[in-house]
Amino acid sequence: MAIKKQFKTAFFPVLLLSLAFAGFTFLSYEEPKISLENYTIEEGFELNCIASEPFLTAPVGMDFDDKGRMWVVEMRGYMPNLEGIGEEEPNGRISILEDLDKDGIIDHAKVFLDKLVLPRSIAHVYGGLLYTDGAKLWFVDIKKDKPGKKTLVDPIYAEGGNVEHSSNGLMMHIDNWIYNANYNFRYQRKNGKWLKEPTSNRGQWGITKDNFGRLYYNDNSTNIKGDYVLPNKVIKNKYFKPVLSENQRLASNRVFPSHPTSVNRGYIKGVLDEKGYLKEVTAACGPLVYRGGAFPEAYNLNAFVCVPEANLIKRNILDFKTLQTKANQAIEGKEFIASTDEGFRPVNLFTGPDGAMYIVDMHRGIIQHKAYISQYLTEELAKKKLDTLQNAGRILKVSHKTTKLNSVPDLSKATNKELVAFLSHPNGWLRDRAQQLLIQKKDKSITKDILALTTMDNPFATSIHALYVLEGTNALSFDILHTIISQSKQPETIAHALGLLERFASMQNVDKMKTLCAQLLAQNNETIDLYVPLSLAAWLNVSEAAFLPILSEMDKKYPQQKIFQEAIISSLEGKEEMYLNTMKPNATLKSNLTTAVSNRQKKEMNSIFVKEKNTVDDRTRGLQLFRSICATCHGADGKGIQDLAPPLKGSEYIDGSIHRLTAIVLHGLSGPINVGGKLYQLNNDMPGLANNKSLSDQDIADIIKFTQNAFAKQGKSISATEVKKMRDKKPSDGMLFTEKTLLETAFER
Repeated sequence: MAIKKQFKTAFFPVLLLSLAFAGFTFLSYEEPKISLENYTIEEGFELNCIASEPFLTAPVGMDFDDKGRMWVVEMRGYMPNLEGIGEEEPNGRISILEDLDKDGIIDHAKVFLDKLVLPRSIAHVYGGLLYTDGAKLWFVDIKKDKPGKKTLVDPIYAEGGNVEHSSNGLMMHIDNWIYNANYNFRYQRKNGKWLKEPTSNRGQWGITKDNFGRLYYNDNSTNIKGDYVLPNKVIKNKYFKPVLSENQRLASNRVFPSHPTSVNRGYIKGVLDEKGYLKEVTAACGPLVYRGGAFPEAYNLNAFVCVPEANLIKRNILDFKTLQTKANQAIEGKEFIASTDEGFRPVNLFTGPDGAMYIVDMHRGIIQHKAYISQYLTEELAKKKLDTLQNAGRILKVSHKTTKLNSVPDLSKATNKELVAFLSHPNGWLRDRAQQLLIQKKDKSITKDILALTTMDNPFATSIHALYVLEGTNALSFDILHTIISQSKQPETIAHALGLLERFASMQNVDKMKTLCAQLLAQNNETIDLYVPLSLAAWLNVSEAAFLPILSEMDKKYPQQKIFQEAIISSLEGKEEMYLNTMKPNATLKSNLTTAVSNRQKKEMNSIFVKEKNTVDDRTRGLQLFRSICATCHGADGKGIQDLAPPLKGSEYIDGSIHRLTAIVLHGLSGPINVGGKLYQLNNDMPGLANNKSLSDQDIADIIKFTQNAFAKQGKSISATEVKKMRDKKPSDGMLFTEKTLLETAFER
């Protein structure tokens, strides 16, 4: 299905003048004419471009405010050229996009924050805005669309790595915690103070959720991944890391682009098919489990995934028949959206307050960071002149032709009764935001209305939303939760309530809890059976005698299901040996318990409880070292500098023996030297790095690996161990290598 849209022109000079005097940076241009004729979308759906350059540039994330307006994160500094030079400039911004003439197309943009370094994500929470700026995570109050008081939430939020491996996502979850992609911490503001606590590390770019509250994410080479259990339930034992319950690949990585594809490793056999089409994802990101309620029922809770390198969006059908979620390609051999426009770079997906799906299209030629981009892809992009596609950006809107979108309410003006009603709305965005607004208002007069919803049985998780409104307003008690669990018909609600019940673990409640567990297990429901052992850690600290037998019962009932075995050991931190000695665990659980005991003795915790920040990966470290040490002479682009150093691109010393290249880096080189058929008479010698005591073997290996990735026709790798051995491979005269001695020396590879 081909799609084409033409837009009209609109100006508001009087309004613009008044806004300028009000102190806003307000941008107004003609509504752009954007053609989508090179895009196809599944039958029955419509694709429209509702915002584009010059109103925004290089968008990577977005959120809607309580009025339903779009706020967009613009990473304007990302890869400004093929060399990535200048990306640390503070030119990123967060803009408010508005459709003042109400024709469905953005006609004005208002800059809320600017001078940001590579901002990645935002979230409207607690009445303000959470956002990233360089390595820091900030919260800012919003005063009449202008920034107010700023609070530094986390100074090391995105420290380490590069922009492709930096923390992002910032998703307020149903459990009132804010989760991230690519970071092992979650956040919450309680009584005016920001809390930060460990959680499992999830994915690379983008994070999403289903109605139950399980989290989904991906990485470049994995279409869609997810957790089988609710967050932070199976990691209570710090000395045991679950391997099945979380971080599972759910679907095939097969991809079906509509044109031959230029990707980073396209020269490697098997990456492209015989026609040059990409076979599997290499830059998957920005997943969305659709909860908007404005698509046909068959699309509800489908997992959509951005595949920017192939200019398409995948649709996966999630299967919840068992505790271990699966996903399948929706239509074999066909993607939900595919384009031959190689500037189409979808990087994030969001549900809007109207129920539509919104696509954040970075719309640029270069999406691979300099630390990773191969010489092959550099040449491909230059050949197609995609490196010249800069300073663009789009927001696309997906709707269904026969399903009416929701009217967008102004939640900032909604009464508490109206917000309570929104907890039962088919659109998950409205339910999520209504939940948070009710918590912010702390109106005790509606507690009775919220309690009535906690036992509601509908597919929209209304009861779970209501449960966490009570949690967020400190209105829960043991008796209230006990009543909810006893009366609820929804296993998913019971699962959440059991987790909340742990905070009320006390000796006086032991007998009631023990009886409740027996009643729940008698239902013989797998979901309930799983969350009973997941919710007993605090109770075991009160009474081992009462609750160890319950874990043993689950152990015997599900001896072959590893997800249950991980649930049991999660609640047994510090009690592993007692369980081993008294409860006769099956083979799987016995092995896991023994591992946990050994880890405790060696003081080896699950890494999420040790790791404070993301580490710099070897390629990024190599890039950083290259630019600080080598680029002065060879140029940041590797093209060499007259009279200082020859080019690296096209050099036989880059494309040839990796050990010979290592010898040059370690021990230096004295000219003249022939490179690429040209003689270079150099004024200076290249000093070796072997005598630089601040550089480790790994540092030198990283420099070499970067040069191979960036400048070699086909990159080769070298280990730190090999570099160490090469330190002794010096010229026989003890001087620098020359072209003659290099050619006379035998190198292994």
